Amino acid sequence: EDESADDRPAWDNKIQYLLSQIGFAVGLGNVWRFPYLCQRNGGGAFLIPYLIMLVIEGIPIFHLELAIGQRIRKGSIDVWNQINPLLGGVGVAMVAVSFLVALYYNVIIGWCAFYFFNSFQAPLPWATCPGNGTVMECEKSSPTAYFWYREALDTSESIEDGGGINWKMMLCIFTAWLIVCVCMIKGIKSSGKAIYFTATFPYVVLLIFFFRGVTLEGAADGLAFMFLPKVEKLADPIVWLEAATQIFFSLSVAFGGLISFSSYNPRKNNCTRDAVVVAVINSGTSIFASVVIFSVLGFKALTDSRKCLQDNNMTVTASNYMDLWGTYNTTDTAIRDFNFGYCSKDGNLNNAVGGTGLAFVVFTEAMNQFYPLEMGPFWSILFFLMLANLGLSSMFGTLEGVITPLRDAGIWKWRKEFLVVLLCVVCFLIGLIFAQYSGSYWLDIFNDYSGTFPLLIIAFFENIAIVYVYGLKRLSDDLEYMTGSRPNLYWKVTWLFLTPLSMLVIFGATIYTEATRTITYKGWDSALGQVVDKGPYPWWGEMMCYVLICLPSLFIPIVFVLR
Repeated sequence: EDESADDRPAWDNKIQYLLSQIGFAVGLGNVWRFPYLCQRNGGGAFLIPYLIMLVIEGIPIFHLELAIGQRIRKGSIDVWNQINPLLGGVGVAMVAVSFLVALYYNVIIGWCAFYFFNSFQAPLPWATCPGNGTVMECEKSSPTAYFWYREALDTSESIEDGGGINWKMMLCIFTAWLIVCVCMIKGIKSSGKAIYFTATFPYVVLLIFFFRGVTLEGAADGLAFMFLPKVEKLADPIVWLEAATQIFFSLSVAFGGLISFSSYNPRKNNCTRDAVVVAVINSGTSIFASVVIFSVLGFKALTDSRKCLQDNNMTVTASNYMDLWGTYNTTDTAIRDFNFGYCSKDGNLNNAVGGTGLAFVVFTEAMNQFYPLEMGPFWSILFFLMLANLGLSSMFGTLEGVITPLRDAGIWKWRKEFLVVLLCVVCFLIGLIFAQYSGSYWLDIFNDYSGTFPLLIIAFFENIAIVYVYGLKRLSDDLEYMTGSRPNLYWKVTWLFLTPLSMLVIFGATIYTEATRTITYKGWDSALGQVVDKGPYPWWGEMMCYVLICLPSLFIPIVFVLR
């Protein structure tokens, strides 16, 4: 093979490359999923299985993708064709997963854009209920929940009620795709310029929120609740499973984007160091974001419990309330009719949620209570601009996992700009399913099933293909050529044994978990003003779940058989 320089596009500098990899790996899940998992699975104790799985599973696979992309300098389809044509389906599966994830991920950026644009007004539109107390749906829930489910999404009562197109959301989703298209129109030459802002700005905002959060009253309660270890949780296998799963998916392995980004590196580059640096920054960001989130949630829990006590103080004093709460609600009907709430800080923290509920309802409500209250729009603008940038930097890598393989494999022979525009238009049109009034239900399906289980299967075959088919000796020779040193014992043991075995365990545990539960979903109940269990999906919704799980993975055996 000719080792001389070729005409392949290249990064302007090493910083641009590292920021692109960090931006791809660090996404929305670092801010709204990891803190929730940490709180739910033992607080500080959760960090033990999390860090162990980072070492034996996350970093080794991450390193493999960077190494193989840099050495072969092709997108994910051509990389596997060169390793062994029978394994070409691994690359096709990567492209399929990236495409499916891109469909819904940019919708979340559109939601952030909607809130960002609505933040330029005072008071914020989600600060109070409309109609001076006449809108019962809002009175039964909260202003932030009402604005999210009714004003923003205008969500239907179930997934079976499509309800037509929400034009506000469609316009925001179109705006998100337009931004992505403009940023990626020239490949890494344009996205590489945008990444200087999209990858660094979220850290600036997190730092600002950190200093604001830790100075709030109640912040210490939130941090103590999260980080004080509940060591008994370590005996629960689900905790280890969720730690392994979070490490795996938060690093964005098996999408193909890491391979594509790495393929634009010079062959003489220390990809071993890059893998460790990016993985550590990714995990550090998750922990730092958790400090920010739970300092704010501690403030919200304290504020809510005080408000709850004030609402009850005509009959019950703060000093005797907690002792007598059970009595008040079990003795006499007349007393039960007072409808006392359970005013507990820990109870409020226990109800902390992850995902969109954290970003668009809980955290938004907490920001409404920051003093001075006139600063609410400022905090809201910062927060949703941060989320949008986290999403955009991840979208660059996700779409690069589609564009680069199609170009390198010769499937698309025209100008790259045309492919970028066509891909964005197609994704927008298919993504109109998420702009329906039932769109949030569809997004939950795609989020739960398209970018989870298939990635595990792809990464397992990726590990086997590189280490056992391409060969550990050949890989070691390549790494010595690229970095100047051969892989040490840690890399060899993890690649040969620990990493594939850990993925097999996760694979088996996930199959068992999914096979023993009914696929159900939650939704908004306008009469109750809260999220409730909607029961199982209709048959076609359940079929869609299985299609999203199986479709990308099926390309691996199909290509193997055809070739």
